[in-house]
Amino acid sequence: MPVLPAGLDGPDITVADRRWNRAVPHPARLVARAVDAALQATGCHGPVTVVLADDRTVARMNWRHRGRNKPTNVLTFEYAPAHAGGGIWGGDIIIAFETVAREAHAAGRTMAAHLAHLVIHGVLHLAGHDHHHPGEAREMEMLEARTLSGLGVANPWKPGRMATTRGTRS
Repeated sequence: MPVLPAGLDGPDITVADRRWNRAVPHPARLVARAVDAALQATGCHGPVTVVLADDRTVARMNWRHRGRNKPTNVLTFEYAPAHAGGGIWGGDIIIAFETVAREAHAAGRTMAAHLAHLVIHGVLHLAGHDHHHPGEAREMEMLEARTLSGLGVANPWKPGRMATTRGTRS
């Protein structure tokens, strides 16, 4: 499995399912850029691990840790809650290939744009953001959109806008 080693605050990235390499040009580089942008947006620093996996892996983890027997697009696991004192801030982000491919296709977005969005979404969860209530969801969506914009990815929350990455048109 290709792994991009972490720098001082850089992410550890594992491409566990090689289909990511065919669907997204240089997925580890894109993930690293998205993690760095989200860390800057949140002001958080610490270890982040991202695993580009498949639906089967994510479904097993979703069942084991959340009691839901199905895949989801992204799972996040905090090392320590963002608001807690002590401990190490950071966590793991696991992303499911087939689910992301279906969602990107249904939304008319590139896999790269959707992957960048989900990585940022995962880092925001690690930073303590959530979307259980409308106000929280709107705040998280606005931060996602601003962070994606810095990467050249269109706002996924605007209707009729196709999310792309710089130099790539969906």
